[in-house]
Amino acid sequence: MAYVDHVYCTKLRWRCKKKATINGIPQKHTCQEYHPQSACVGAVRRQRFCMDKYEYPNQKGAHPPVMVSAYDATALCHEQGKRLCWESEWTSACEGSDPRPYPYGYRRDATKCNIDNPGRDIDPPSLRSTDPAVLYPTLERLDQSVPSGSMAECTSDYGVYDTTGNLSEWVFIEKPGGACTWAGVKGGHWTNTRSVCRPVGKVHPEAWSFYPLSFRCCKDPNLDAVEPPPDDGIPLWTPPPPPQTEPLNGTLNRGWVPGMSPE
Repeated sequence: MAYVDHVYCTKLRWRCKKKATINGIPQKHTCQEYHPQSACVGAVRRQRFCMDKYEYPNQKGAHPPVMVSAYDATALCHEQGKRLCWESEWTSACEGSDPRPYPYGYRRDATKCNIDNPGRDIDPPSLRSTDPAVLYPTLERLDQSVPSGSMAECTSDYGVYDTTGNLSEWVFIEKPGGACTWAGVKGGHWTNTRSVCRPVGKVHPEAWSFYPLSFRCCKDPNLDAVEPPPDDGIPLWTPPPPPQTEPLNGTLNRGWVPGMSPE
């Protein structure tokens, strides 16, 4: 795991310098390049936590499971003595010690992270099938992921890989909103989603699962084993207790990875 000691701004604003054009299509809501100056218009706090360097199962070269709900993700982290990351922890690890909108800088770059691939047509009935013989070939066709950590520059200076791009990730949210009461989605995936560090998606409920959606785990550090924070007046944030959840219908779904047999 990566240990992160970060001064986090609860409300950070970036100004877009140039809008993106992806696959020849101008993007209204996606920025190609940001101005390097940001404006912190919220409170600041020190966040200290441990975060998996790679998406679950935290192994370089592995493929994180997809088609997992936030309930499944929470349970799978709990199995390892960990928890889902809070959205502000995830943002801190993505932005780095000198905050940037992308983990690698201010300019969107598909050579650094797995982003901006053309989308593939979705067949909703096949994608929602409970028959592995139907679902698994559909997931193989849709998958455009790369192995965890295989894009060496898709990391901030905290050493956490693939936060923007490859697969979106479940996180605990600090404020309910939209369809979400305790979990939301960060990071964007391999198509032309926003794929920047700050935004959090609250469109889908916690029971939702999807083919480019996975997660990674965090845990609280042993603060007695690390240097105390400097006496700079910045308050140390204590994460709230994780929500108490159980797998849906009492059944833990471990998700799908490429090459999985339908039998």
